[in-house]
Amino acid sequence: MKDGFLKAAALSPGLRVADCAYNTRQILTELRAAAARGVKLAVFPEFCLTGYTCGDLFLQRTLQQGALTGLQELLDASRELDTVALVGLPLMVRGKLYNCAAVLCRGQLLGLVPKTYLPNYGEFYEKRQFTPGSTEVEWVNVCGQDVPFGTSLLFRCRQMPSFVLGVELCEDLWSALPPSTFHALAGATVIANLSASDETVGKAEYRRALVENQSARLLCGYLYASAGHGESTQDMVFAGHDLIAENGTLLAEVKPFAGGLAETELDCQRMESERTRNTSFEPSTEDYQTVEFDLALTDTVLTRWVDPTPFIPHNEQLRAERCELILKMQADGLARRLEHARAKTAVIGISGGLDSCLALLVAVRAMKQLGRPTTDVLAVTMPCFGTTKRTRSNAEILCDELHVSFTEIDIAATVHSHFRDIGQDESVLDVTYENGQARVRTLELMDTANRTGGLVVGTGDLSELALGWATYNGDHMSMYGVNAGVPKTLVRHLVRYEADIAATPALKEVLLDILDTPVSPELLPAKDNGEIAQRTEDLVGPYELHDFYLYYVLRFGFGPAKIFRLARTAFAGREEYPDAVLYKWLRNFYWRFFAQQFKRSCLPDGPKIGSVTLSPRGDWRMPSDACAALWLAELEQLFPQKDA
Repeated sequence: MKDGFLKAAALSPGLRVADCAYNTRQILTELRAAAARGVKLAVFPEFCLTGYTCGDLFLQRTLQQGALTGLQELLDASRELDTVALVGLPLMVRGKLYNCAAVLCRGQLLGLVPKTYLPNYGEFYEKRQFTPGSTEVEWVNVCGQDVPFGTSLLFRCRQMPSFVLGVELCEDLWSALPPSTFHALAGATVIANLSASDETVGKAEYRRALVENQSARLLCGYLYASAGHGESTQDMVFAGHDLIAENGTLLAEVKPFAGGLAETELDCQRMESERTRNTSFEPSTEDYQTVEFDLALTDTVLTRWVDPTPFIPHNEQLRAERCELILKMQADGLARRLEHARAKTAVIGISGGLDSCLALLVAVRAMKQLGRPTTDVLAVTMPCFGTTKRTRSNAEILCDELHVSFTEIDIAATVHSHFRDIGQDESVLDVTYENGQARVRTLELMDTANRTGGLVVGTGDLSELALGWATYNGDHMSMYGVNAGVPKTLVRHLVRYEADIAATPALKEVLLDILDTPVSPELLPAKDNGEIAQRTEDLVGPYELHDFYLYYVLRFGFGPAKIFRLARTAFAGREEYPDAVLYKWLRNFYWRFFAQQFKRSCLPDGPKIGSVTLSPRGDWRMPSDACAALWLAELEQLFPQKDA
């Protein structure tokens, strides 16, 4: 439960219709096993103590009492279990019968939530026996305990306040205005649905979509436990279709008739974070009552999959579709800017590296979209002290295959002159030596754009902006930054996608070679064998890690300790990423992210691509002189060694 993780399960034990003693034993067996696995929230199906298909037997007091006897047995057994359990039963209240969910924990009956919407169509006739629940909460005595009864109930864990539970039953979700909507607005981060949804052709797909969409709309975790084997098959068949979703993503599922249970960890803090960011999510606790309960605050072993590359779809078809969409977004943004500026050219500094390659591909698409010749794209290569034969050659081949205008400006003489002007010793390969080249290149591009009536297209990507890996007023500056919303890990896939759909074998070959070229600014002299001497990831760390950190820092606002924990899970089994390495680069990320904000405070315009972006005019506003001390201190407490 630490870090907001809640181990939860939706379970559908085999039952017998109207055999409450048998059903209680089945539920208790599953509940004890779940608690032993560390499950803190166990949700069982609608009417699991009696079976859903009892029909008019529900009106029999013997069955009603059998359910209460079973509930008492579960309450007694739960005293030794550190788990919240939800079970379904019929309950007589003031002469009316209700379809209820009982919420119990450590021997206490926390509350009883009646079903709001009773289906009375097709194969369903619940209004024959039951009364709809009311939002008004009253107190009833059940199993010797005074218990709140009503639909406007929430259940909050004292030890983990981000875990707030709301409850609805089956048809409630299928209605036009589900009670869970109000539960979530009142503060519920987790919704439990006790269901007995029968199986018909096509219904599983619809049910799954309902659960996913409701969890997305409500920014919550959603558990759906449905009746399965043991229900009467007289007129219906029940498949035990159990589902767990979180914010639109299906985390666990027991497919119809598959048997078993759905079990995973929900991230309650993530839901809180989503709601904090979303100003359309307006809380309303009117008429709600909250019941608090206790659970031991323990570490939750993560079994849920944590994506090591959160910006990249893993389905090949989806990834290709996503790449095409992103390229269209970038190209459309640039096309609109070219149109508005009446720019005659799009000027790009082409280095033979990934980022400038992507910017060039986008510029070509933009010109085609505008119905203009690709020769209106002016690619400028500017070799200097660190330029290698490989990158220079790739730049020329790429421009030739894309049919863009190409020119070379050797900036070495200008840089020599500049160094003389400022008194820079060229034998000192320091930051001035490197940045002087980058700023001269930007000067050449800006003035070339002026001369040709064009605008400079920026090439820097989102990951570089996060780390500040750009020369201030050098490659940091442009007239429109098409890659500003694209993280480095995604840049690679965009270029690979373009290679896959390349018009010619030569274009595909050069794109693949660019992909294989080490990421480098090439600002230090090449090695004697002509190879690149300056590898970016050796200096700032693997972009794979930094993009992972960036995603969780910006998207959810998680702290260093939780991000480190997620990284350990995501990169488990990767020999190159032991704890010390993960720590080293996470610390480096925070240090650079805070120290380099001044570069992001004055970024050029550029299109927003995904949910994570650093535009100072849009999604990220931070003072340039903010201090990282709190974040670094939290990381030090978790992993106290100073150097990896």
